[in-house]
Amino acid sequence: MEHFIVSARKYRPQTFKDVVGQEAITNTLTNAIEQHHLAQALLFCGPRGVGKTTCARILAKQINQDGTEQKDEDFAFNIFELDAASNNSVDDIRNLTDQVRIPPQVGKYKVYIIDEVHMLSQSAFNAFLKTLEEPPKHAIFILATTEKHKIIPTILSRCQIFDFKRITVKDAAAYLKYIAKEQGVSAEEDALHIIAQKADGAMRDALSIFDRVVSFSGKQLTRKAVTENLNVLDYDTYFAATDLILQHNIPDLLLLFNKTLSLGFDGHHFISGLASHFRDLMVCQHQATIALLEVGDTAKAQYLDQSKKTANPFLLKAMDLANDCDLKYKSSKNQRLLVELTLMKLASIDFDGQKKNPESLISTNSEVDAIVPASYFKDRNTGNSVEAHEKAYETPDSTSVKQATEEQGNRMEDLDYKTHAEIAKKQDTDTEVVANEASRRITDEQENDTEETVSESHVQIAEPSLKTEIKKPDPLKKARLDLASKRVSALSISSLKAKKEHQRSKKDDKIDESQLPNEAFTEAEMQKHWKDFVEKIDGDGQKILASSLTTDVPKMFDETTIWIELPNDTMKKEVEREQYDLMVYLKHQLKNHFISLRITVNEETAKKFAFTPEEKYEKLRQKNPAIDLLRQTFDLDL
Repeated sequence: MEHFIVSARKYRPQTFKDVVGQEAITNTLTNAIEQHHLAQALLFCGPRGVGKTTCARILAKQINQDGTEQKDEDFAFNIFELDAASNNSVDDIRNLTDQVRIPPQVGKYKVYIIDEVHMLSQSAFNAFLKTLEEPPKHAIFILATTEKHKIIPTILSRCQIFDFKRITVKDAAAYLKYIAKEQGVSAEEDALHIIAQKADGAMRDALSIFDRVVSFSGKQLTRKAVTENLNVLDYDTYFAATDLILQHNIPDLLLLFNKTLSLGFDGHHFISGLASHFRDLMVCQHQATIALLEVGDTAKAQYLDQSKKTANPFLLKAMDLANDCDLKYKSSKNQRLLVELTLMKLASIDFDGQKKNPESLISTNSEVDAIVPASYFKDRNTGNSVEAHEKAYETPDSTSVKQATEEQGNRMEDLDYKTHAEIAKKQDTDTEVVANEASRRITDEQENDTEETVSESHVQIAEPSLKTEIKKPDPLKKARLDLASKRVSALSISSLKAKKEHQRSKKDDKIDESQLPNEAFTEAEMQKHWKDFVEKIDGDGQKILASSLTTDVPKMFDETTIWIELPNDTMKKEVEREQYDLMVYLKHQLKNHFISLRITVNEETAKKFAFTPEEKYEKLRQKNPAIDLLRQTFDLDL
């Protein structure tokens, strides 16, 4: 059987021009030789398999060439290689320094290549310092290491340092293509790119993988054979997964993940690869970043095609979810469930390609969503049909509607226009759903013959207010139905454009306070309705507010002012923030529109809530005197 030589040795570069991906270093060394400007000590550092030892051998050979040597002369007598991993003692360095004194038999220089120099002991480094700093003129030292940080600074300061970089995927794939041609192997470009990516910047690793795959598949090197032999997931798996995510097809997506697991891949491999796939789709979004996509031409065409189906917001959210799963995978107790949950979240993202904006930009619980059609913001953003909205809005019997919406418009006039523009991008189907919902609400109100109340400072159209009991006339309800059917905004456009005119007209539209209810009530009645409100919000889940309102018994400060003392400012701010619903409820139940709430903080009350250990112990001792005997028996401290 013929002896086989691995490609890493067979095709080891013999000149600096053959070295792959290290042009900056090879050009520097070539110029240094030509100009006789070579340092006496060189340090080659960088990751494995990038050409450190190869460059050291080429340099040792070229500095001895003067044109008179034979073509195959390798100057083996002038090159000494020392493995510092096994020769790392002081005695080994002493033997080396003794040999340095002897001049070369052939050529001008003796070159000492010390590989893995970081493995030398501290004493060996110190014994080497003097020789390294002032060697004989015929001696040149080349140190090679993968871990420069382990070399002591005094050695580094005596060397000219060359940092070798990782071989790029493009350069590695090009060199593999050359090797395949030399060996008569027909290789797909995508297959060579996968080998180059798997090598992770090491040319020696890439050549070793190439030999292994050629042994597996023979003279036909396909992408399928490479992925099968290297146990890497093919691009097609991630393209299929992304298509299912965009289709929101969760069942088939989970089946695809299960099929991937059955092939022997783990979930961590799948989710990290999916995150990288989303990154590759992102760089395809812009012409300037396509160069960052390190794949073959066939795969690049697939990436460009799928990137057109996705939008940047979707890819950003998807990468965030996949990366979060990647970080949590090792610490998770149920790793498969973690990946499946992430896939379900990915398939639930409502970013439909380029057509829809993130739903997260629109508040689904907002009153604006419930009342205001998106066409209002669209018209506001484009400048179309605003006058038509104004004309439809100002109906003859809609004075009260104008007053209500203009006051709400005042509160909304400082809204960010950018947010309006984002809401305007919702599809027309969403707009119709919102308008129909508003119309249904108002129709239900018309059928309900209960009395609706109007608030002086918080008037809303979509929901009845509890502030007063003024019966609204039928023309007002008719105008409100017209607004919903025409999908006209409940916000006043005139208040946003002509605030001064609104302020003048508001004086004439004020509600006569003499018509508002102002019945007298007792403290007992007030406390009863206060208690009913607390029970209501407690049942609705507002536990914190309910607890704050029961901290003190409310009292009458004067005829219309309710007074409550709270133990701290935190409770005060909580009640002040949520007092609107409380006051609306009390005004409605007590039939008095002029009720107000006064909240104070009593520091003495606050102190009652902060017990010292002694006070806690005394309280327990009063409940159970036997606890004092327990403390004395076991000599316990407070």
